[in-house]
Amino acid sequence: MMEMKITPSTELIAVAAAVLFVTAVFIWLFFRRRNWAEDMFEDMEGHEFEYFCADLLKRNGFTEVEVTKGSGDYGADILAQKEGVTYAVQCKCYTGPVGVGAVQEVYAGRDYYDRMVGAVMTNQYFTSPAVKAAEKLKILLWDGGCLESMMDQ
Repeated sequence: MMEMKITPSTELIAVAAAVLFVTAVFIWLFFRRRNWAEDMFEDMEGHEFEYFCADLLKRNGFTEVEVTKGSGDYGADILAQKEGVTYAVQCKCYTGPVGVGAVQEVYAGRDYYDRMVGAVMTNQYFTSPAVKAAEKLKILLWDGGCLESMMDQ
C-alpha cells in the first residue's frame, strides 16, 4: 500500500486553492447581485421608482413618508422624517449619471416644503458638477451604492 505524504507545499497548494475558490464565489455573487439590481430598475418608470424609494425609506426607519403628486411637486418626490429631522427627497431612476439639475430641484423643494434636509436618491451615480453643487447647497446624495446598502438593511 502506497502512503501519501503531505508536505508543506501540498498544504500550501490546498489552502491557496480554497482561498481562490472562495474569492471566485464572492466575485460571482457580487456581479450577480449588481446585474440583478440593474435589471430591477431597468423597466421601472419614474413614479414607480418613487414608491420603491418611499418603501425603502420606511424600512430604514423613516416615518411620515409621503410621495408627493407626480407633476408640480416643486422638486421633492418624497417627504419624510427620521429622528425629528424632516427630509425632502428627489428620486431619479436613470440609465446614466445624475446631473446638477436634480440637486437644484431638491434644493428648491427643501425650501418649498420647509424641510431641514434635502436629498437626491438614485439607482445610478452623480456627475462631478452635481457633487460640487450638493456640497455647496448642503444636499445629501444617495447613489446606487447607498440604495443597495439600504436594500440590505
